Amino acid sequence: MLLNILKNRRVLFFGGKGGVGKTTLASATAAGLAQQGRRILVVSTDPAHNLGHLWEREIGAKPVSLMAGLDGIELDPGSTVDEHLKTVENSLRKLMPERLHKEVKRHLEQAREAPGMVEAALLERIAVTLETGLAHYDTVIFDTAPTGHTTRLLELPELMAAWTDGLLKNRERSGNFTRALGQFKAVDADNDVASNLFEDEPTRDHEMRAVLMRRQDRFRKLREILTDGETTAFMIVLTAERLPVLETIELCQRLHDLQVSVGGLIVNRRSPRGESALLDQRAKNEDEHLAKLIKALQPKVPEIKQIPLSANEIIGGQELVHFSSAYLG
Repeated sequence: MLLNILKNRRVLFFGGKGGVGKTTLASATAAGLAQQGRRILVVSTDPAHNLGHLWEREIGAKPVSLMAGLDGIELDPGSTVDEHLKTVENSLRKLMPERLHKEVKRHLEQAREAPGMVEAALLERIAVTLETGLAHYDTVIFDTAPTGHTTRLLELPELMAAWTDGLLKNRERSGNFTRALGQFKAVDADNDVASNLFEDEPTRDHEMRAVLMRRQDRFRKLREILTDGETTAFMIVLTAERLPVLETIELCQRLHDLQVSVGGLIVNRRSPRGESALLDQRAKNEDEHLAKLIKALQPKVPEIKQIPLSANEIIGGQELVHFSSAYLG
């Protein structure tokens, strides 16, 4: 069964097209694993959070107990950017001369609306959450944003690590230039500003390099975790309809290119047969879409788990445990 396959993975991502039931399946999997006695953290990275609504309680940036052995977090993009910029500002204020502090603040306020800022801040928060989560939980489960946002986030660790590496190399060239200028310090010995700048430069350079290297190390570790097939699996949730199927085919290819292991496909809300002519026709159409999906993913078709359409809305811990036991256990 699905839970037995997933229980040995320490990191699970649930992704797919919007509205297919990612939050429900991520939560039901988390509840099922918690029922087995494991410590689970479920994390929502979707700006349109449904985790709190599903569990019928307030969930925020700090872990909230959802049931025995299971905690939940919602990462809010807006507050994540605020925290990220505040952390960057505090670091830069320590590294820059005091006369530049106002300029640093002005620059960061402008950067708030820069393209990619939300993704970069959220990625760093995911990296930190994963790092601390793996230290305290058996499994960390991510309920992700719709496909386009998620694949962009999965691409970022490598890009950010390379970008930080570029900053470190630029910093090294800058340091060589500053040391060369230092030969002329005696000529300007009466200029206190210039003198202090040269005196403080080695300390600032060391601290700045330390900050950049910590960041680079964090992104590289995240990349290693994402591409470790024994540790991490990406579960794709879809419905057996044309658009979700096409998006799933593209997502599988993108994950393959990124070297992220696809743990399986969960086809949610399959129409029942024998209830009415309408539902029978829908089930037939769904079969055709799934046949196209399987054909497109040949020769390596991930395991496919099909979940029937439920007559009732699945809300609250008790319903999620029952759902997990009935369909995932």
